[in-house]
Amino acid sequence: MSETDRINSAKRTISIELRAVSDLLGRLDHKFEEACEIILASTGRVVVIGMGKSGHVGRKIAATLASTGTIAMFVHPAEASHGDIGMIASDDVVIMISNSGKTEEIIDLLPILKRKKTPLITLSGDPNSEIAKAASANLDVSISEEACPLGLAPTSSTTAALVMGDALAMALLEARGFTQDDFAFSHPGGNLGRKLLIRVSDVMQSGEAIPKTNAKTSLADALFEISTKGFGLTTVVDDNDKLIGVFTDGDLRRSIDSGIDLHETSISHVLSRNFKHIKSTALAAEAAAIMQSSNVYVLIVMDQPAQLTGLIKMHDLLTANVV
Repeated sequence: MSETDRINSAKRTISIELRAVSDLLGRLDHKFEEACEIILASTGRVVVIGMGKSGHVGRKIAATLASTGTIAMFVHPAEASHGDIGMIASDDVVIMISNSGKTEEIIDLLPILKRKKTPLITLSGDPNSEIAKAASANLDVSISEEACPLGLAPTSSTTAALVMGDALAMALLEARGFTQDDFAFSHPGGNLGRKLLIRVSDVMQSGEAIPKTNAKTSLADALFEISTKGFGLTTVVDDNDKLIGVFTDGDLRRSIDSGIDLHETSISHVLSRNFKHIKSTALAAEAAAIMQSSNVYVLIVMDQPAQLTGLIKMHDLLTANVV
């Protein structure tokens, strides 16, 4: 098999699976709406069940539902027949996944679920299968062909089921009004959670840590403040402690190059009145974006005009794993 043959095989696989996914668009009918309504009306959990490759897809669907506002879990059908069926309550909703609709381990659970009066949603490739007929809502995930050239390995069928599961999860997410903040609370340990949860106020430095000088301070004294606090700048305030500008080490170099007397010149003559700033309630990720786009490494934090709240530097964001 040549390199060209391998690429053609890959293209054929992707084309077949694309067609399988595209075919789902015409099947989003009242059955899909019924499935959404059943889950939204439930006071319990969504329990996803699947065997083999459908089981792997089911685990992914359950995980996606759980992270987007729908409490969900996966139960293996073989384990369910040996005691785990007790994990399913009457106020739960069961989603069964089977392309053929004839998976023995799944069919065996139908009488018990019926006795429990647990609502059933199925993702099946055969709308006339036993599990589809037992469902309150069957979502048709049938395909014209598997991408496997032998027609044996589940490929297009598992892709179609996975995409239908994602479609269901996203429809429920929007119906529940699930927000970025909600998503962050479901992912507190990952990069997504940190970016959506950490505020500027969580990582900024304030109080005595802030380099601060009066407008009448000489450049020589300002240099000492810049060196001592380690921000590469000092804030400049008036006699009422209102922020009027900043003076950076870059401003200092330019002052020296121009021949200004560091001891005789007050900082008010050379400070910068235009500076990048952000509110303490903003996301730390927003601070990182401003720094990166403006090529600065420190932001002034102000919640009210001319009211200095704190400083945040890129090192703080790196330490917090926000960037």
